[in-house]
Amino acid sequence: MSIFDLTGRIAIVTGAGRGLGRAIAVGLAQAGADVALVTNNTPADAVKQEIEALGRQALTIQCDMSDREALPEVIGKTLEAFGRIDILVNNAGIIRRTPAAEHAYEDWQEVLDVNLNSVFVLCQLAGKQMLEQGSGKIINIASMLSYQGGVFVPGYTASKHAIAGLTKSLANEWASKGVNVNGIAPGYMTTDNTEALRDDPVRSKQILDRIPAGRWGTGEDIAGSAVFLASSASDYVNGHILCVDGGWMNR
Repeated sequence: MSIFDLTGRIAIVTGAGRGLGRAIAVGLAQAGADVALVTNNTPADAVKQEIEALGRQALTIQCDMSDREALPEVIGKTLEAFGRIDILVNNAGIIRRTPAAEHAYEDWQEVLDVNLNSVFVLCQLAGKQMLEQGSGKIINIASMLSYQGGVFVPGYTASKHAIAGLTKSLANEWASKGVNVNGIAPGYMTTDNTEALRDDPVRSKQILDRIPAGRWGTGEDIAGSAVFLASSASDYVNGHILCVDGGWMNR
Protein backbone atom coordinates (compact mmCIF):
# COMPACT_ATOMS: atom_id res chain seq x y z
CA MET A 1 0.00 0.00 0.00
CA SER A 2 2.94 2.32 -0.62
CA ILE A 3 0.82 4.61 -2.80
CA PHE A 4 -0.85 5.83 0.39
CA ASP A 5 2.47 6.34 2.23
CA LEU A 6 3.14 9.95 3.22
CA THR A 7 6.54 9.39 4.79
CA GLY A 8 8.73 12.45 4.28
CA ARG A 9 5.82 14.67 3.26
CA ILE A 10 5.13 17.97 4.98
CA ALA A 11 1.51 18.94 5.60
CA ILE A 12 -0.26 22.08 6.80
CA VAL A 13 -3.70 21.65 8.37
CA THR A 14 -5.72 24.70 9.40
CA GLY A 15 -8.23 24.48 12.20
CA ALA A 16 -6.19 21.55 13.50
CA GLY A 17 -6.91 21.93 17.20
CA ARG A 18 -10.22 20.09 17.25
CA GLY A 19 -12.93 18.40 15.24
CA LEU A 20 -12.28 17.48 11.63
CA GLY A 21 -8.95 19.30 11.50
CA ARG A 22 -7.56 17.35 14.41
CA ALA A 23 -8.67 14.04 12.92
CA ILE A 24 -7.20 14.93 9.52
CA ALA A 25 -3.88 16.02 11.05
CA VAL A 26 -3.55 12.80 13.03
CA GLY A 27 -4.59 10.72 10.02
CA LEU A 28 -1.90 12.32 7.86
CA ALA A 29 0.68 11.69 10.60
CA GLN A 30 -0.41 8.06 10.87
CA ALA A 31 0.33 7.77 7.14
CA GLY A 32 3.81 9.21 7.73
CA ALA A 33 3.55 12.99 7.28
CA ASP A 34 5.01 15.68 9.50
CA VAL A 35 2.37 18.31 10.21
CA ALA A 36 2.13 22.05 10.84
CA LEU A 37 -0.93 22.54 13.04
CA VAL A 38 -2.58 25.91 12.47
CA THR A 39 -5.08 27.14 15.06
CA ASN A 40 -6.51 30.41 16.29
CA ASN A 41 -7.83 30.21 19.85
CA THR A 42 -7.88 26.43 20.26
CA PRO A 43 -4.70 25.00 21.81
CA ALA A 44 -3.03 22.35 19.67
CA ASP A 45 -0.67 20.94 22.31
CA ALA A 46 -2.62 17.70 22.70
CA VAL A 47 -2.68 17.13 18.93
CA LYS A 48 1.04 17.87 18.75
CA GLN A 49 1.75 15.29 21.44
CA GLU A 50 -0.45 12.73 19.70
CA ILE A 51 1.44 13.21 16.44
CA GLU A 52 4.85 13.11 18.09
CA ALA A 53 3.85 9.87 19.83
CA LEU A 54 3.52 8.41 16.32
CA GLY A 55 7.16 9.28 15.67
CA ARG A 56 6.33 12.23 13.45
CA GLN A 57 7.18 15.92 13.85
CA ALA A 58 4.55 18.55 14.60
CA LEU A 59 4.74 22.33 14.55
CA THR A 60 2.07 24.56 16.11
CA ILE A 61 1.26 27.90 14.48
CA GLN A 62 -1.24 30.38 15.90
CA CYS A 63 -3.01 32.46 13.28
CA ASP A 64 -6.21 34.47 13.02
CA MET A 65 -7.57 33.18 9.72
CA SER A 66 -9.56 36.37 9.17
CA ASP A 67 -6.35 38.43 9.20
CA ARG A 68 -5.01 38.40 5.65
CA GLU A 69 -1.73 39.99 6.73
CA ALA A 70 -1.03 37.12 9.15
CA LEU A 71 -1.50 34.30 6.65
CA PRO A 72 1.96 34.46 5.02
CA GLU A 73 3.44 33.56 8.42
CA VAL A 74 1.78 30.14 8.16
CA ILE A 75 3.75 29.40 5.01
CA GLY A 76 6.92 31.08 6.22
CA LYS A 77 7.04 29.26 9.55
CA THR A 78 6.36 25.91 7.88
CA LEU A 79 9.14 26.42 5.36
CA GLU A 80 11.49 27.58 8.10
CA ALA A 81 10.84 24.44 10.13
CA PHE A 82 10.57 21.83 7.38
CA GLY A 83 11.98 23.32 4.18
CA ARG A 84 9.06 22.39 1.93
CA ILE A 85 5.28 22.05 1.73
CA ASP A 86 3.73 18.98 0.14
CA ILE A 87 0.17 19.05 1.46
CA LEU A 88 -2.19 21.89 2.37
CA VAL A 89 -5.53 21.15 4.02
CA ASN A 90 -7.76 24.22 4.28
CA ASN A 91 -10.10 23.08 7.01
CA ALA A 92 -10.63 26.13 9.26
CA GLY A 93 -14.14 27.50 9.09
CA ILE A 94 -16.88 29.26 11.03
CA ILE A 95 -20.65 29.51 10.75
CA ARG A 96 -23.18 32.14 11.77
CA ARG A 97 -26.85 31.16 12.01
CA THR A 98 -29.39 33.94 11.52
CA PRO A 99 -32.42 34.33 9.22
CA ALA A 100 -31.21 36.00 6.02
CA ALA A 101 -33.37 39.11 6.50
CA GLU A 102 -31.68 39.68 9.87
CA HIS A 103 -28.19 38.45 9.01
CA ALA A 104 -25.66 41.06 10.10
CA TYR A 105 -23.25 42.19 7.42
CA GLU A 106 -20.41 41.82 9.93
CA ASP A 107 -21.27 38.11 10.30
CA TRP A 108 -21.41 37.72 6.52
CA GLN A 109 -18.01 39.35 6.12
CA GLU A 110 -16.37 37.39 8.95
CA VAL A 111 -17.55 34.07 7.52
CA LEU A 112 -16.27 34.94 4.05
CA ASP A 113 -12.93 36.15 5.44
CA VAL A 114 -12.32 32.88 7.30
CA ASN A 115 -14.02 30.34 5.04
CA LEU A 116 -13.11 31.71 1.61
CA ASN A 117 -10.59 34.53 1.57
CA SER A 118 -8.07 32.76 3.80
CA VAL A 119 -8.39 29.65 1.63
CA PHE A 120 -7.57 31.56 -1.53
CA VAL A 121 -4.58 33.28 0.07
CA LEU A 122 -3.14 30.06 1.49
CA CYS A 123 -3.77 28.20 -1.78
CA GLN A 124 -1.97 30.97 -3.62
CA LEU A 125 1.00 31.07 -1.26
CA ALA A 126 1.40 27.31 -0.87
CA GLY A 127 0.63 26.84 -4.56
CA LYS A 128 3.60 29.00 -5.55
CA GLN A 129 5.87 26.81 -3.44
CA MET A 130 4.37 23.62 -4.86
CA LEU A 131 4.69 24.87 -8.42
CA GLU A 132 8.39 25.52 -7.81
CA GLN A 133 8.74 22.00 -6.42
CA GLY A 134 6.73 20.52 -9.29
CA SER A 135 4.44 18.66 -6.91
CA GLY A 136 1.87 19.18 -4.19
CA LYS A 137 -1.59 18.33 -2.91
CA ILE A 138 -4.18 20.89 -1.84
CA ILE A 139 -7.37 19.74 -0.12
CA ASN A 140 -10.12 22.28 0.51
CA ILE A 141 -12.88 21.35 2.94
CA ALA A 142 -16.20 22.06 1.27
CA SER A 143 -19.64 21.04 2.58
CA MET A 144 -23.02 19.61 1.66
CA LEU A 145 -23.85 23.31 1.36
CA SER A 146 -21.51 23.46 -1.60
CA TYR A 147 -24.48 21.82 -3.36
CA GLN A 148 -27.50 22.90 -1.33
CA GLY A 149 -28.85 26.14 0.08
CA GLY A 150 -29.27 25.38 3.76
CA VAL A 151 -31.38 27.51 6.11
CA PHE A 152 -30.29 30.56 8.15
CA VAL A 153 -26.66 30.31 6.97
CA PRO A 154 -26.36 32.54 3.86
CA GLY A 155 -22.71 33.44 4.43
CA TYR A 156 -21.64 29.88 5.11
CA THR A 157 -23.52 28.58 2.07
CA ALA A 158 -22.03 31.24 -0.19
CA SER A 159 -18.52 30.49 1.09
CA LYS A 160 -18.83 26.74 0.57
CA HIS A 161 -20.26 27.11 -2.94
CA ALA A 162 -17.28 29.34 -3.66
CA ILE A 163 -14.83 26.80 -2.23
CA ALA A 164 -16.05 24.21 -4.73
CA GLY A 165 -15.60 26.66 -7.60
CA LEU A 166 -12.19 27.81 -6.44
CA THR A 167 -11.03 24.20 -6.12
CA LYS A 168 -12.03 23.46 -9.72
CA SER A 169 -10.51 26.68 -11.02
CA LEU A 170 -7.12 26.04 -9.38
CA ALA A 171 -7.16 22.42 -10.54
CA ASN A 172 -7.57 23.58 -14.14
CA GLU A 173 -4.50 25.78 -13.84
CA TRP A 174 -2.21 23.54 -11.84
CA ALA A 175 -3.01 19.92 -12.76
CA SER A 176 -0.52 19.88 -15.62
CA LYS A 177 2.17 21.25 -13.31
CA GLY A 178 2.07 18.44 -10.75
CA VAL A 179 -0.20 20.12 -8.21
CA ASN A 180 -3.49 18.39 -7.41
CA VAL A 181 -6.32 20.52 -6.01
CA ASN A 182 -9.38 18.70 -4.69
CA GLY A 183 -12.02 19.07 -2.02
CA ILE A 184 -13.87 17.05 0.58
CA ALA A 185 -17.52 17.78 1.29
CA PRO A 186 -18.32 16.39 4.73
CA GLY A 187 -21.90 15.49 5.49
CA TYR A 188 -23.44 16.15 8.86
CA MET A 189 -20.59 15.62 11.31
CA THR A 190 -20.33 15.78 15.10
CA THR A 191 -18.50 19.12 15.23
CA ASP A 192 -19.03 22.45 16.96
CA ASN A 193 -20.63 23.81 13.78
CA THR A 194 -23.48 21.27 14.00
CA GLU A 195 -24.05 21.42 17.76
CA ALA A 196 -27.18 23.54 17.39
CA LEU A 197 -28.63 21.06 14.91
CA ARG A 198 -27.82 18.03 17.05
CA ASP A 199 -29.38 19.71 20.07
CA ASP A 200 -32.63 20.31 18.17
CA PRO A 201 -34.55 16.99 18.41
CA VAL A 202 -36.82 17.78 15.46
CA ARG A 203 -34.06 18.92 13.09
CA SER A 204 -31.68 16.18 14.24
CA LYS A 205 -34.28 13.52 13.46
CA GLN A 206 -34.96 15.04 10.05
CA ILE A 207 -31.26 14.89 9.25
CA LEU A 208 -30.73 11.34 10.51
CA ASP A 209 -33.81 10.10 8.64
CA ARG A 210 -32.22 11.25 5.38
CA ILE A 211 -28.76 9.76 5.96
CA PRO A 212 -28.66 6.16 4.66
CA ALA A 213 -25.87 5.34 7.10
CA GLY A 214 -28.21 6.35 9.92
CA ARG A 215 -25.68 8.30 11.99
CA TRP A 216 -23.75 11.54 12.22
CA GLY A 217 -20.23 11.38 10.82
CA THR A 218 -17.02 11.71 12.82
CA GLY A 219 -13.60 13.18 12.16
CA GLU A 220 -12.22 9.71 11.63
CA ASP A 221 -14.66 9.27 8.74
CA ILE A 222 -12.90 12.16 6.99
CA ALA A 223 -9.29 11.23 7.77
CA GLY A 224 -9.02 8.37 5.29
CA SER A 225 -10.32 10.50 2.44
CA ALA A 226 -7.76 13.17 3.31
CA VAL A 227 -4.94 10.61 3.25
CA PHE A 228 -6.13 9.42 -0.16
CA LEU A 229 -6.23 12.92 -1.64
CA ALA A 230 -2.85 13.76 -0.07
CA SER A 231 -1.13 10.64 -1.39
CA SER A 232 0.11 9.32 -4.71
CA ALA A 233 -3.05 7.22 -4.91
CA SER A 234 -4.89 10.35 -6.12
CA ASP A 235 -2.35 11.60 -8.66
CA TYR A 236 -4.95 11.55 -11.46
CA VAL A 237 -7.72 13.12 -9.37
CA ASN A 238 -8.11 16.83 -10.11
CA GLY A 239 -10.83 19.32 -9.23
CA HIS A 240 -13.02 16.70 -7.56
CA ILE A 241 -15.25 17.36 -4.55
CA LEU A 242 -15.46 14.08 -2.64
CA CYS A 243 -18.66 13.73 -0.63
CA VAL A 244 -18.14 11.95 2.68
CA ASP A 245 -21.71 12.08 3.87
CA GLY A 246 -23.08 8.65 4.78
CA GLY A 247 -25.09 8.73 1.53
CA TRP A 248 -26.87 12.06 2.18
CA MET A 249 -26.47 13.25 -1.42
CA ASN A 250 -28.06 10.05 -2.75
CA ARG A 251 -31.48 11.12 -1.47
